[in-house]
Amino acid sequence: MAGADLPPTVEDLLRDLAPQVLGVLGRRFGDFDAAEDAVQEALLAAATRWPADGIPEQPRGWLIQTAARRLIDHRRSEQSRRDRESRAAVLEPPSPDVPEQDDTLIVLFMCSHPTLTRASAIALTLRAVGGLTTAEIASAFLVGEATMAQRISRAKQTIKSSGVPFGMPTPEEQATRVRSVLHVLYLIFNEGYASSSGPELHRVELSEEAIRLARMVHRVLPDNPEIMGLLALMLLIDARRPARTTASGDLVPLTEQDRSLWDGTLIADGLGVLDQAMSKGAVGEYQIQAAIAALHDQAATAEDTDWPQILALYGLLDRMTGNPVVTLNRAVATAMVHGPAAGLSVLDTVDERLAGHHRLDSVRAHLLEMAGDTEAAFAMYRAAANRATSLPERRYLARQAARLKTSVHETPSRVDVRG
Repeated sequence: MAGADLPPTVEDLLRDLAPQVLGVLGRRFGDFDAAEDAVQEALLAAATRWPADGIPEQPRGWLIQTAARRLIDHRRSEQSRRDRESRAAVLEPPSPDVPEQDDTLIVLFMCSHPTLTRASAIALTLRAVGGLTTAEIASAFLVGEATMAQRISRAKQTIKSSGVPFGMPTPEEQATRVRSVLHVLYLIFNEGYASSSGPELHRVELSEEAIRLARMVHRVLPDNPEIMGLLALMLLIDARRPARTTASGDLVPLTEQDRSLWDGTLIADGLGVLDQAMSKGAVGEYQIQAAIAALHDQAATAEDTDWPQILALYGLLDRMTGNPVVTLNRAVATAMVHGPAAGLSVLDTVDERLAGHHRLDSVRAHLLEMAGDTEAAFAMYRAAANRATSLPERRYLARQAARLKTSVHETPSRVDVRG
């Protein structure tokens, strides 16, 4: 579905209905792979016809009926007799009045199956749940359409080979599978908010899709505090996006952003969701990250940032996750509270785990500059620029290196923590 060519109401409706229709076909035919292909064809048909003919009275039923016919036609044309083919060949397409059962969560569980690689889970989630075409996903991740098609095909084949039935996991499995779903959505958001490669800092379609899917999961599981925490985190971070780049697309670090450009509506929404999450009692990693984002968003200026509180939260998050990227951020917070030497000592603990990563060099450059070691900071900025794969980040880091090379006495403290 090419979003730019569709009225927003049609596109939004199709993306909301995509996992529901896939759920109906998945349960009815027991073949996730074939059902997903048929749903994509139905979505494309709707994207072509509905803007001209109008949205049907029962759009969900229209999609189910169209997708079911496509699936049956494919099976008949292939003349296959395997995997319930004879039964499927005589089935009539379901009528539009299929009982209202939202299988979104089941589909998300399937797409985040633990046997899938991270890249495959992300691609399959965007296609099966997000309703994006293979071409749209390939464009978002800067790979060829054929490459992305192979990735999605392999993911579906992996699910098929695993023998996992279409349905909800057992109660014992649900907690782990929910964590997998949230992790996939978190990765999609991060790639949209801070692209790992390419000419643009943001891929807005990915971050917006991650937020939409997180809202969808929240509707299905409204009392899960970690789902609320992830949604709040996304909203609070995405609120800063308008100030995060210049008109020419250059990166603006958090401490230099024009905070009047931040989206106040998103901040209020995120704070409200975070309050609900915290009221549930159990605190998880996404809630802590959201709390850190909230402290940044609530500071009127960079100087007003409550760094002691942020440091305490990063300490808790570091103990909870053991993630070296969290330790990297804790080093920055430590420097802001206890000085750059203390921050550099924290960085020394992640050298091996993040060896060769441009963010380690970048943070070390910031802290060395804060400590007044201009020559070492210049070398680290240059190393970070050489390793960065995102062009806006590379340009920013190269500018910092050039600034120090020409102004060795200048020692500003630009620190970007999830700007």
